[in-house]
Amino acid sequence: MRPVCSHTAGILRVHPSALGCEECLKIGSEWVHLRLCRHCGHVGCCDDSPHRHARAHFHATGHPIIEGYDPPEGWGWCFVDKVMVDLGADTTPQNGPIPRYV
Repeated sequence: MRPVCSHTAGILRVHPSALGCEECLKIGSEWVHLRLCRHCGHVGCCDDSPHRHARAHFHATGHPIIEGYDPPEGWGWCFVDKVMVDLGADTTPQNGPIPRYV
């Protein structure tokens, strides 16, 4: 049996908080990939990035679902259930060009 996410009902349409990782932009740090919180729109960096801001956002807020966001990739991840979430066509468009770093 395939693992299922118990939080998909909480996936919201959101407005991205920044054109890049919100915290990395503030401190001048680089990121590898971006993740978008599908509860509040926070844009953070992935676990391969030096600061793992998307995961830190989850730990601070409990918001479970992130979207692969650079570019929108059609998949999500649930931090709580530790499973992929297929977002299909329900991806969040970017607000403009996102700077590339690593």
